[in-house]
Amino acid sequence: MANTNLPWGLTPVRYRSGAMYNGAANIYHIPASFGTAMFLGDPVVPVTAAADANGIPNVTLAAAGGGSFVLGSIVGFVAAGDPPVVRTRDSTVYRLASTEAYVLVADDPDLLFEVQEDAVGGALAVTAGSRNADLVSGTGNVNTGRSGWMLDSSTLAVTATLQLRIMRPVERADNEPGVANAKWLVSINLHNVRSTLGI
Repeated sequence: MANTNLPWGLTPVRYRSGAMYNGAANIYHIPASFGTAMFLGDPVVPVTAAADANGIPNVTLAAAGGGSFVLGSIVGFVAAGDPPVVRTRDSTVYRLASTEAYVLVADDPDLLFEVQEDAVGGALAVTAGSRNADLVSGTGNVNTGRSGWMLDSSTLAVTATLQLRIMRPVERADNEPGVANAKWLVSINLHNVRSTLGI
């Protein structure tokens, strides 16, 4: 069976304990000075010593690979205002470039996310669980609002500084591990909250 090539970034599914994800998230700020569009499922990272006037921390897109930390992924958008308000049906389904916005981020370090492999390094074997890999950036979809980020299959290794820990293939009828574009359950291996260093 061929897997559908449909990257959605990092989508929270459940917790490491087996408990289902309940939609919990924390709010963060993106200033208008950040000139890149952001999408649901995009991985983000805090900005050093930066926040809005009320102390809501700024975030920006995480960097792919290179030992870069990740805070979590975007699961929702909130329009800028005083107070910030939930966006309406007429709002864009993603955060426009150079536009102030607030984002809801699934940032619990014990969350597991579903992510598609890019298969550039060859389809991951069904035995890829318990190893690590990096993220690879991708272009978001302006129609669905979904991220284009994926798991970089070419980086699969036991290296401690890779961004993701692969847990297992997604167990679903429309997913076949060992075939290109398979979906995997992963945790964030380089999580900002787990780091003992401040930012």
